[in-house]
Amino acid sequence: MARRRKSSRGACSVVACDTEAVRSLSRRRVATALTDLEVAEGRRAYLCKDHYKKYRKATKVDRTIDRITWQ
Repeated sequence: MARRRKSSRGACSVVACDTEAVRSLSRRRVATALTDLEVAEGRRAYLCKDHYKKYRKATKVDRTIDRITWQ
């Protein structure tokens, strides 16, 4: 059976958002993708479900290009 890490994520790293975080990403990548939002300082950015969805939509073209060039 696999070990599960204890979740220490807490709240979303976007300023003025107190929703529980579900994903952890590099703060630099989040800050460049979501320029209209203010991300808290730190090495990692913890995003709630709604902000993660916005991040995915903002990086869709980049991820598609990366996938095409990888083949």
